[in-house]
Amino acid sequence: MARAIWTGAISFGLVSIPVGLYSATEDHTVHFHQFQRGTADRIRYQRVNARTGKEVDYSDIVKGRDIGGGEFVIVEPEELEAIAPGRSRSIDITSFVDLDEIHPVYFQKTYWIAPNGEQYARPYALLAEAIARTNRAGIATFVMRGKEYLAAIRADAGVLALETLLFADEVRNPADALETLPEHQPTRGKELEMATALIESMGQAWQPENYHDTYTERVEQLIDAKRRGHKIVTEAEPREPTEMSDLLEALQRSVDSVRSDART
Repeated sequence: MARAIWTGAISFGLVSIPVGLYSATEDHTVHFHQFQRGTADRIRYQRVNARTGKEVDYSDIVKGRDIGGGEFVIVEPEELEAIAPGRSRSIDITSFVDLDEIHPVYFQKTYWIAPNGEQYARPYALLAEAIARTNRAGIATFVMRGKEYLAAIRADAGVLALETLLFADEVRNPADALETLPEHQPTRGKELEMATALIESMGQAWQPENYHDTYTERVEQLIDAKRRGHKIVTEAEPREPTEMSDLLEALQRSVDSVRSDART
């Protein structure tokens, strides 16, 4: 059974429900140790004083903020602790918004919320049902592991889910972040018709179980092949970019291929 990574209470209005947070996802990435090439020697990182070259104990390390001109403001761990944004164990819902109004770029990580005891199941279920009926998300802030989070609490098949959100100033404007932006001109003609037909012909219901991490599988196969001394098979190179002069033909062939596969 998974353990809660955070415990506290959801508060909305005068109602407070003791709950725990549980990670809704898990990482299947293959993790490697680092070695010096040609040896069995592990690479390890040390905290080293840049001036003396000597290792520094973790308890002797403080944080410093660069303020320019080679100057730093030094901050002690206790000082950060003292101004932590709230020591209460509470997820404080301040408003409810239409869930569909939250742009996907703001979503960060999902956690399941569970009541901390059977005696809290009724108010928990009541909140989940009310949120589901209104298709709204409770917007809240809470503190976890020394950091304040903005969060959206939504209903998911009778269970409450908490989505940590990025703050507005953490989301980049594409006009500032991208080197090349398409011109805002209406697209029309045969190419748009073919692109629309291709998208519609490739349409299907969202079924996440149909997708899996093939890259991690190939990493595992690579490790197994090297362990057994087998030949390593390389993957094909990615396709070349489609030239504008070939765009209509490529779209047409794509539509024909999808329709042909659908008939077989």
